[in-house]
Formats: sequence, structure tokens, C-alpha cells
Amino acid sequence: MVRPLQSFFHTQAAGGIAILAGAIVALLWANFFGAEAYNDFWHTQFLIQFGAWSLELDFKHLINEGLMTIFFLVVGLEIKRELATGELRDPRNAALPVLGAIGGMVVPALIYLAINGGTGVGARGWGIPMATDIAFAVGVISLAGKGLPSGLKLFLLSLAIVDDLGAILVIAVFYSTDLALSPLGLAATLVIAIVVMQRLQVRSMIPYIIIGTALWLAVQSSGVHASIVGALIGLLTPSTPFQRSSAVANEARRVADLTAGDPERLDSSVGHWARLWTLSKESVSPLSRLEFHLHPWSSFVIVPLFALANAGVEISPASLAEAASSPIALGVAAGLVVGKTTGIWLAAWIGLKLKVARLPTGVNLSNMFAVAATAGVGFTVSLFVGELAFTDRTHIEIARIGTLGGSLIAGVIGAFLLKRARRSPTAPPPTR
Repeated sequence: MVRPLQSFFHTQAAGGIAILAGAIVALLWANFFGAEAYNDFWHTQFLIQFGAWSLELDFKHLINEGLMTIFFLVVGLEIKRELATGELRDPRNAALPVLGAIGGMVVPALIYLAINGGTGVGARGWGIPMATDIAFAVGVISLAGKGLPSGLKLFLLSLAIVDDLGAILVIAVFYSTDLALSPLGLAATLVIAIVVMQRLQVRSMIPYIIIGTALWLAVQSSGVHASIVGALIGLLTPSTPFQRSSAVANEARRVADLTAGDPERLDSSVGHWARLWTLSKESVSPLSRLEFHLHPWSSFVIVPLFALANAGVEISPASLAEAASSPIALGVAAGLVVGKTTGIWLAAWIGLKLKVARLPTGVNLSNMFAVAATAGVGFTVSLFVGELAFTDRTHIEIARIGTLGGSLIAGVIGAFLLKRARRSPTAPPPTR
């Protein structure tokens, strides 16, 4: 369990640097070449057509609705893994990050609505400050939290995964528009087809890719955001291998004995080696295989591209003054900085007082507060929700400034508190 977790954190931390690079390039692009030129490029239209069927997209929608489906697929795989074999499998261990995530979603949304009111255009942005960017948050805790208990990183990871699940539900329920029942019915049928294929133990990826593509097209036509398809397929992916490792070991010994010291027999035994290769592949769960292959693409290509296409906003005294006086930007920033920290820590404290949750070994409420502040970095999904919440370009850019500013402030505060926690004595583990 330790090695995969370490690999995951290293990938996420390095991915955070790639995302940051994409965001910086986007900001330089929008400010040195003009926001209009930046937006015109990403809204360049192109047409995909097969016979009578056609789909018109621009570069930005191709990334936000196409490639980000793979990002949400990886999120779905992470959620499934945590539920099946990780920290969220044990209810007592899961209680603390689940409660923290709920508090970290509800309180930012309430703060945003308190600033913007429950009606009007600005009210639609209440989902923006609910999200934690796991790559940036892990990057902050990896750089500033060295030497702190490993349970803190595990808590942040579990909290961010539950937070991602909440964000997926919010996008599906509250940011879907003009629902069409026929495509939704087709999508439901395709989901049933995936489940049936799994029951029949169809192991080839090709049928799943074909049906998954058809599912994406059906959901895209239904009014529900198509990125949800990725999360759904991730959650449906089997987390147990098709073959036991003992069967692979026995077959490896048998084939080795069969072909040892006989080159001619080695050539005639290619079928045995092919079977061994199949068994070896199937001794790793489909979930782990998909996550292994897709996680680097998501972290180092897709999400940095998303940042490049969505983080560009013109930063000038006029735009900053407009954002500073806008309840949208203030609500987003306050939700990320104040709401996340308060909501996560308060919900965790209540769970501990009610004895429905327990602290990880070596962790105290002080360094929990530092992690809660770090969770206020809400870059990727916050920008994503901002694009869904508003249609007016001015509102989207104001929400971007609020997201960038709030995430930057939360990251700095989190890093400061984590460094301070490193110098503080760690409290003994609580009595259980």
C-alpha cells in the first residue's frame, strides 16, 4: 500500500508543477498578446461529421468536454480504489475525511451565497469554491509539510477524493441544462450494457471503448455535462483482478520448466508464453491498469492543457479593481480561503467530539487546521465549474480572478501553517 501511495503523491506533486506552468503561460498569453486574441484562439470552431450526424466544437470545448472526460475517469478510478482497498473502505477511518469534505463543500457554498445572495446571475457560482485541486494541494503539502505525519497526507488525499465525488454530483445535478430524455434513456441503456458485459466477464477493452464513446455522445446530447461519463466509467471499473497471482506463478514455473535449455522447444512453445503474458496482465485489476496508464496523461497533458485554455485572464489595475468590487470574485475567494478551512476543520472537530471519527496516528487538530487551509487551493475543478456556471464572458473572467486569487492565498497560508506545524511538537495519538 505504501509504494503505490508514494508513487501517486509524486505524480500529483509533479503534475501540480505542470498545471502551474500551463496557468502561467495562459496568463502571459492573455496579458502580453491580449485577452481577445487568447479567447479567439480557444474558440476556433471545427466540425466533426459522420454522415448525417455532426458535432460542432471549438478547441476549448474539445478540452473541457472531451479531454476532461479522461481527467474525470481518473478521478472515478481514484474514488473506486479508495472505496475498495484504500482509506475509505474502513468506516471509522473514512468518517474523518468524509465529514471534512462535506464541511469543506457546504461552508464555502454558504459563504458564497451570503455574499452574492440566493438569486440573480451571481448566485449560480455557488459551486465554484467547493472544490479542492488535489494536484496543487498535494504539491503544497509535499513541499512544505516534509517531516509531518504521513497520516496528514493520507487524510488530504481521502478528503480530496470525497471532495471530487461531491463536485461530480454537483456538476451532474445542478449544472446540467435543457435535459433531453431520449439521449438520457440511451445513456442508461449503454450503462446497463457495460454492467452486463462485466457480468459476462468480457475482458477486451475494445467493446468498452466503443460503448464508452457512444455513452459520451449520448450524454453530450442529453444536456448533462459529458465529463460525468468519465467518472461513471471509472466507478464501474472492476477493482479485483481476473486471475490470482498464484495462478500466474504456477504457470510461469510450468512454462520455464517446459522450455528450459531447449531453444527449439522455446520457439514451439510461444503459445505457452502468450498464455503466461495474458495471465500476468489479468493478475492486475482493470482499475489499476487503467489508472497506471491514464494517470500520467491526465496529470501531465490533459489538466495542464485545461489550465492553458481556461486560466488566461487579463490582469490589470482596472480588472483587479472590478474583481475586488464584484461579489462573484469575493465570494469565490472567501469561500476558498475562509470557507474551506473553517468547514473542514469544524466538521472534523465535531466528528471527533461525537466520537464517530478518529484522528490518524500522530496527527493533532493543529496540523489538521494547516491541511484544511491547504485544501482551499481549488484551481482545476473551480475553473471548470466557473465555465459551467456563467455564460457571460465578464462573469467568467471575474470568477477566474477570484479562483486564482483565492487559491494563491490559500496555498500561501497552507504552506505557512504546514511549516509552522513542522516546528511544533506532535501530539500523542488520541485514545481509541
